[in-house]
Amino acid sequence: MAAADELAFHAFGDTTNLLAETPGAATTSQSDELTSREHVAVIMGSGIGYGAEVGEEEDDKTSLLQEEKPQPRLWTFAYYQSFFDVDTSQVLNRIIGSLLPHPGHNFVRHHLRNRPDLYGPFWICATLAFVLAVTGNLTLVLAQRRDPSIHYSPQFHKVTIAGIAIYCYAWLVPLALWGFLRWRQGTRERMGLYTFLETVCVYGYSLFVFIPTVVLWLIPVQWLQWLFGVLALTLSAAGLVFTLWPVVREDTRLVAAALLSIVVLLHALLALGCKLYFFQPLPLDHVVPAPQATLPSVLLPSSVQPMTTL
Repeated sequence: MAAADELAFHAFGDTTNLLAETPGAATTSQSDELTSREHVAVIMGSGIGYGAEVGEEEDDKTSLLQEEKPQPRLWTFAYYQSFFDVDTSQVLNRIIGSLLPHPGHNFVRHHLRNRPDLYGPFWICATLAFVLAVTGNLTLVLAQRRDPSIHYSPQFHKVTIAGIAIYCYAWLVPLALWGFLRWRQGTRERMGLYTFLETVCVYGYSLFVFIPTVVLWLIPVQWLQWLFGVLALTLSAAGLVFTLWPVVREDTRLVAAALLSIVVLLHALLALGCKLYFFQPLPLDHVVPAPQATLPSVLLPSSVQPMTTL
């Protein structure tokens, strides 16, 4: 015990001598460490709280800017820009849905999903008008190759006629249908209603099936052309009927049947008009009549006088 006490005394004495020699040396204690840790914790906590407050302020500013940002006008390009914001997969999905209609399959609910677009209907109508005009001219070219007596001249006016007919049908008919359904909604409270853009979208995608059909009409077989036309009309009109039925079934049976019949009739008139105008039989002025064989006239010599009867 005496030896241990002696060693402790010498160690304490060495420490005392060391502190005396270096009086400016820093000394730390457990209390100082705790004080510094608490100080750091307070600084970090205050920093976190300040960052959260800054984030909340930025969110508030962003929401206020969004609320203060004016909505685009109806006649501006920015208003319609959102209706062209679709990707290729969505357009292909909607095209496939229009080609495969079946009962119970609502095109608006299963494919549009409250996000109608104008990109697909716009380019479908443009493609259909262009294909109609080109194939209508190609029909005359192929007919001229089969029969050289047929005279062909390019008919560029068919592009204008096809564009006007297709776009007027794809916009005016949905507008009239939407207006009628909106009027009937006032009389029938339980009757639902599609928006105008959803109606335009349904009609636009329903015309896609006619694009390959018009190309197949180049086959110079009349009964085969009519068969392709009937099949395309059946698929397209069935898609319209299956989509409109959930809306019109709440109305009276007479109104529902009459409305769906008019929709199918107008669709059939469009297909029939395209078939008869762009693929009509050749008019007579395009056919050059074949030269008729004439016998050469025999000239009598001047010395020979005609005989006179006595």
